[in-house]
Amino acid sequence: MSKFSEMLKRLRIEKGVTLREFCLTNGFDPGNYSRLERGMYPPPNADLLEKYATALAVERGSDAWLELFDLAATCRGEIPSDLLADARVVEKLPVLFRTMRAKQVSPEQLDALIDEIRRS
Repeated sequence: MSKFSEMLKRLRIEKGVTLREFCLTNGFDPGNYSRLERGMYPPPNADLLEKYATALAVERGSDAWLELFDLAATCRGEIPSDLLADARVVEKLPVLFRTMRAKQVSPEQLDALIDEIRRS
């Protein structure tokens, strides 16, 4: 089970409805939604994920909204699209990747990355 699947299930349970109730109320296929919650299906495209998030009463732009969409993107092996749309962030990604791989980066590169993160 992925972190995305865990969050999707947790949000539904916090809403206090069974999977079947949730799906029937919102017009979703219970079998497909169950597979999503169990991590058997990859996260859906942004349009369908938005419908799920709205049905789960996740406020657009909230931390929970961003986390759900970020988990979906990373589960699909993608970088969230809003980050890819920011040229300054994309420019700094190689430094982040090297840092995560414990490779050497210059202090200047690391400082620039930290500054960029703080400004975001």
